[in-house]
Amino acid sequence: MKTLVISLGGSILIPKLENHTIREYVPVLKKIAKHHRLFVVVGGGGEARRYISVTRELGIDEGTSDEIGILITRLNATMLIAALGGDAYPKVAETHSEAKKFGESGKIIVMGGITPGQTTDAVAAVLAERVGAAVFINATSVDGIYSADPNKVPDAERFDSLTPQQLLDIVGSTGLGAGSNNVLDVVAARVVERSGIPLVVLDGRDPKNLANAILKGKYKGTIVSSEKKKPLPL
Repeated sequence: MKTLVISLGGSILIPKLENHTIREYVPVLKKIAKHHRLFVVVGGGGEARRYISVTRELGIDEGTSDEIGILITRLNATMLIAALGGDAYPKVAETHSEAKKFGESGKIIVMGGITPGQTTDAVAAVLAERVGAAVFINATSVDGIYSADPNKVPDAERFDSLTPQQLLDIVGSTGLGAGSNNVLDVVAARVVERSGIPLVVLDGRDPKNLANAILKGKYKGTIVSSEKKKPLPL
């Protein structure tokens, strides 16, 4: 049984409360957890960005806006834990050390954000280091890493594979403002580089893609690794 960390983007899990995918993700995560030790980091999604837009209208500083966003990620994590029932550890881990300790239970561990100025992707990247993950998976709203935002640049190039340094070259100019919504931030990319843990960025809009990637190695996405062998299936 191998350990894996999944960064489950808020944009796919809870883009809005009215069209969340928690119900669809629960059986998928339970299925994966039967084969692997599973840690899930949940993003804030559209609801977090709604709150942050209001804080900015009120002239509230970015650090406080980030803290409010973190509360929303933990609220999302709490809903996922409740939906997973007995398969999940019943408390949201609020630090990497807590997540590691909770992992001794054998349950699915769920957490949200931790520190202002740090995205949940960065939280997940550090968590992968702390728990010795075999692979770090970023399930997001695009089917891999592109040379530019494919929603804004239609002819952006999609990469099947990248080295950690190439990833840093691509994401190095991304911002870290509260509620930022990039495919991966520079902090997470630097952690991927130093840890040597393979990163797989894949389309998480259909939850079945995640199970197929992990258990069957069938997916469309981008692998970030300095090694030649593919990290999936596990």
